[in-house]
Amino acid sequence: MLNLKVNLKVNKKIYIAGHTGMVGSAIYRKFISEGYKNLLTADYPGLDLTRQKETEDFFKVEKPEVVIVAAAKVGGILANNTYRAEFLYDNLMIQSNIIHASFKYGVKKLIFLGSSCIYPKLAPQPLKEEYLLSGYLENTNEPYAIAKVAGIKLCENYYRQYGCNFYSIMPTNMYGPNDNYDLQTSHVLPALIRKFHESKLSNAELVDKSTLSSVDKSTLSSVDKSTLSSVEVWGTGTPRREFLYVDDLADAIFFLMNKIEAKDIYEQSITHLNIGTGEDLSIAELADLIKKIVGFKGEIVYDTTKPDGTPRKLLDVSRIHDLGWHHKTELEEGIRKAYEWFLKNQEVRSQE
Repeated sequence: MLNLKVNLKVNKKIYIAGHTGMVGSAIYRKFISEGYKNLLTADYPGLDLTRQKETEDFFKVEKPEVVIVAAAKVGGILANNTYRAEFLYDNLMIQSNIIHASFKYGVKKLIFLGSSCIYPKLAPQPLKEEYLLSGYLENTNEPYAIAKVAGIKLCENYYRQYGCNFYSIMPTNMYGPNDNYDLQTSHVLPALIRKFHESKLSNAELVDKSTLSSVDKSTLSSVDKSTLSSVEVWGTGTPRREFLYVDDLADAIFFLMNKIEAKDIYEQSITHLNIGTGEDLSIAELADLIKKIVGFKGEIVYDTTKPDGTPRKLLDVSRIHDLGWHHKTELEEGIRKAYEWFLKNQEVRSQE
């Protein structure tokens, strides 16, 4: 009987929306590693989740039992502040279409991924789940945050009106394999990895040319080396941030999918669960750590004309700790893994 139950579980049809992104791909890897056989995925532009009819047609045909919403338009502070309309519109459409189609076609469980930017800019630290909508948002990422708050409330109210087993989780800042290293749209950690790496290459005496990839050789020949003896970091370096290795998030999602139902959250008078490490560091400390790992020997320069963003974003993770889940990957180990992935995948990225 036990084996029959296990087989039924791993054959459950699970739709991972956004499976090609950093978070979605980590979730996919986790479920495959746990023996799940019936994972449902769909690539853009084959399925455009901003289009309601396309999304509902997909659900009508495929009829997934479980949905994990990792699909989103994401980016760092520059992208959020530049593409404000797209970050609001695209995310509202994607999540609303998925959540409504899940209700319409009888999905048994849905987990929606939000972001720690949903919390007010000046909320007390660490950030408890109860602090949602208790103050003003940080202006630079307000559109993205508003979209994510709408997704949380949509899940909550499909539960309250229809009894849908839909709930939300709030990850802290993520990093790891398949991260975005585009300096115009990336988050701070991958951006710093790339900046320090390219700056290290500019210092010829530190580089064994025979060990370089063709991408690195191209970088060496094309960059203005006078600009790369130092690395520029936006802001003052004083804001504090928490970082979670993406495979640890995937592990948390797998844990929660098999342990938590919507009522377990909403009956506590909260709307979501935080997922993080419960530990943070300043951007300056992060820059120093990445500098050490990459092996850059130059200086770090802080551009204080650029915005700092929210002063601090540390999640209170006591609830998920009480349930029995803790992160496994410490920050230095995770950054080393991320840098290794970056080095191995430069050739692939350059051809895309």
